[in-house]
Amino acid sequence: MKKIFFAILSLVSTLAFSTNVIVLEGNYQGKNLYVQNPFAGSGVGFCVTNITVNGNTTTDEIASSAFEIDFRNLQLKLGDKVEVKISHKDDCKPKVLNPEVLKPKSTFEVTSMIVDKDLTFKWSTKGETGKLTYTIEQFRWSKWVKVGEVEGNGTPTENTYSFKVAPHSGKNQYRVKQVDYTGQPKLSKTVDFMSATPEVSFSPAKVSKEITFTAGSTPIETMFEIYDQFGNIVKRGFASVVDAANLPKGAYYLNYDNKMGEFIKK
Repeated sequence: MKKIFFAILSLVSTLAFSTNVIVLEGNYQGKNLYVQNPFAGSGVGFCVTNITVNGNTTTDEIASSAFEIDFRNLQLKLGDKVEVKISHKDDCKPKVLNPEVLKPKSTFEVTSMIVDKDLTFKWSTKGETGKLTYTIEQFRWSKWVKVGEVEGNGTPTENTYSFKVAPHSGKNQYRVKQVDYTGQPKLSKTVDFMSATPEVSFSPAKVSKEITFTAGSTPIETMFEIYDQFGNIVKRGFASVVDAANLPKGAYYLNYDNKMGEFIKK
């Protein structure tokens, strides 16, 4: 009986002190985390048992119903990676009130932007505080069109990026944007570029098998979009010839080069 009693006592003791861990990862954005800390399920003491930031135990006062994880004493720089581990008892769970402060935020500032003669779009930034993707957009067909992506470095020092573009004829406009956890895009200013690309035409107006893009009589590749009469996009790409054989009969709208046209599928 004594052995059974001590075994049960040992199990209860183990359960009382067992912990779970909440892990938060991100980048330091200059703000602290706030934690709601309930009592343990047993009613004795608070839920959180330990806090570490990047492997180091913090000196934050956690024996209260709410506390702050203060990053200011950790000598972190804006954009530094942060891993927070909140150890807590099994029979309760703390709540981090503002976990979004560790998520990358779009804070870039463009310091230069140019399209070189070799058709390389280059831009430099400062003030980044987290890794986010740059989306490269080109203005054509009366709207901004995504033409590529480049991963941001996420550091506040100067960063330089480049992307090879395929301009349409005449005046081109490019910009970059980032979208962070807020869902709101941050946009750069635009850069203009006059292209030597010749003006593009398409044929035929009544299509049975394929659409051909030409400059004069020479086939030329161009970005294109095809929409049906209900506004649904059915094809898009970059080519000199488009296979239209599988399109149902009817009227279609065609965006190409810097123009918008229509054709009939026979």
